[in-house]
Amino acid sequence: MNASVAGKFILGLVVLLLVQQRSIAQRKPVTVAADGTTSTTGTSQIAYDSQGKPILNRSTGKDSLQKRDRFADSITIYYRYFDSTRIRYIDSSINDYSTRFPQPYWQVNLGNTGTASKSLLFSPIMKSGWDAGFHQYDIYSYSVESTKFYQTTRPYTELTYALGSKAEQLINITHTQNKKSNFNFGFDYRFINSPGSYKNQNNAHNNLRFNAAYQSPNKKYGAYFIFISNKHVVAENGGLLDPTQINKLALNDPFELETRLGVSGVVSRNPFSTSITTGNEYKDNTLLFRHFYDLGKKDSIVTDSVTYKVFYARLRLQHTIKLSGYDFHFKDENVDSTKYHDYFGLTFLSSTSTKNLTLEDKWSTLTNEFSVITFPDRTNQSQFFKVGAGLQTLKATLAAYTMKDYNIYLTGEYRNRTRNQVWDIEATGNLYLSGFNSGDYQAFISLKRLLTKKLGYLELGFQNVNRTPSFIFNPDNSFIVNSSQSLKKENTTRLFARYENPKKDFVLGGEYFLVTNYVYFDSFFRAQQASTLFNVLHLSLEKKFKLSRHWNWYTEIHLQPTTGNPPVHLPFLLTRNRIAFEDNGKFFTNLFISTGVEIRYYTNYKADNYSPFTGQFFYQDSYTTANRPDMNIFLHFRIKSFKAFVRYENANTLIPGGTKNNFNFPNYAGAGTWFRFGVWWNFVN
Repeated sequence: MNASVAGKFILGLVVLLLVQQRSIAQRKPVTVAADGTTSTTGTSQIAYDSQGKPILNRSTGKDSLQKRDRFADSITIYYRYFDSTRIRYIDSSINDYSTRFPQPYWQVNLGNTGTASKSLLFSPIMKSGWDAGFHQYDIYSYSVESTKFYQTTRPYTELTYALGSKAEQLINITHTQNKKSNFNFGFDYRFINSPGSYKNQNNAHNNLRFNAAYQSPNKKYGAYFIFISNKHVVAENGGLLDPTQINKLALNDPFELETRLGVSGVVSRNPFSTSITTGNEYKDNTLLFRHFYDLGKKDSIVTDSVTYKVFYARLRLQHTIKLSGYDFHFKDENVDSTKYHDYFGLTFLSSTSTKNLTLEDKWSTLTNEFSVITFPDRTNQSQFFKVGAGLQTLKATLAAYTMKDYNIYLTGEYRNRTRNQVWDIEATGNLYLSGFNSGDYQAFISLKRLLTKKLGYLELGFQNVNRTPSFIFNPDNSFIVNSSQSLKKENTTRLFARYENPKKDFVLGGEYFLVTNYVYFDSFFRAQQASTLFNVLHLSLEKKFKLSRHWNWYTEIHLQPTTGNPPVHLPFLLTRNRIAFEDNGKFFTNLFISTGVEIRYYTNYKADNYSPFTGQFFYQDSYTTANRPDMNIFLHFRIKSFKAFVRYENANTLIPGGTKNNFNFPNYAGAGTWFRFGVWWNFVN
């Protein structure tokens, strides 16, 4: 996009929105109080208790979820994540683009949005039970845990369109509405398409999610439904054939560089093409249905004009069924036997120079879980005890055979978010009694305390996970994995603490990991297990500094020292700093702006290599990064319900001398300068 044309378009859009007399979004914004109640600045008096239930409006006898404000464009909306009782509200902030974009700042990819991504922070799998082991595209996927169940007085829609260099596109649609006060449904769709800067790096991600929640009029029966479909089509180029050529480009276009996988004559930059000849095609589909029946006590609240019927649950019988299917597929339709031998150590017996390669595993799982939940305090549904048992069946179609197995497990949970919002306690655990993952278990407990309103919150926690290594480490899979040892169960202990002071815009955190029998890859196809115990300490700091009336400095700092000579390499320091000029409607009514510079830096370290065949980042000890800080220049603004983000990223590559493009992994060069423009627009129907 021509810079002058883009500038004129953005300026015209700002002027148009500033003179707009009527917003499509909230005319009277909802104010959230410290105790969880909400109210508007107009005549509407809709309010909710700490659990999101409407509290009485004594000036009217109508249900507040059905009451409409005299302003036609007003809305009251909140949501909970699946399996959570905490009320949350829609985030309208604009200063941090990473909260809108699928990739957070602590993640790095292979050089292009949509390619395999890895965290710069130590993040072992802290979940027991069956796991296939393919997680390089997790940040581009929808999950059950991230599903939002809304409650809203009006149909709500958010549309997103973001355009980047090289025809990169992001499309996102979110819609939710209450057909009645006791029935809500939501819909999410996301499409990511990026042809990339380098050969054979195009990708397309399609995510679809539908969810619904229902509660019977007598409040005794409830049900939740979730359907999720994720599809990832990602070409793999194996890295650059000669990384030193990045500074010797004849046409200043990285696309001219040769790569280790893929044939030059068949690659394309067509942004509408979602097919690949060399790369990964992953698909997963999940259908979850949870329903419950409550036993408890009926009651009523009598006002001057109307009687409200209420129901307090004391005992809940709950059943959850979850059906999932997974297809992990690598293919190469243009195999070069010489490159496979020289760069990946894989020898083909065929005498021909090219042939097809296909590696594929398919899984299906079916889980039935039955639980009993009790509520000790009838007026606080955020306090409960839960015990349950589950049966999971597993079926896999592998290269050599078809496998069937099962798991039987027990689960328990206690949660208590006190009504005065002072204590927040959570304790969960499960144990696999028999089956494929027999002996796996996990235990988690956290205690969060409000010290004072001035001092903020303190949270302490403990977690321990004993798990069977993911199936990708098992030589029985279809991905040519070999191991010289019998793998034992992996055990990880995590101690954590977090102090948060909202008044001072200050967060201090710490994690201590103690790991035994750590399983990892040390080459493209070989799995290993560490025989010695090691530990990792992670300290973090987040702070907002007020430099002047309109200038703010946001800093995030992470330190990661390790001991015990682990087979894990981590950057000792990771930091992100944003210095921004910000205004909240003082210069122009309804215009919120944040503009400035963002810098991310991490210290040099021996970054993992990547195997496109197994989808795994693996330990290496020969290459050390030597990167410059990543620098982005941004202009973010919001006008009522309209949000726009204009960014010029990787400006550090304009600095002459040295290697301009950063290498986050061996042989994988990062993108050069990158322009992004995105809009997020909310509608109230």
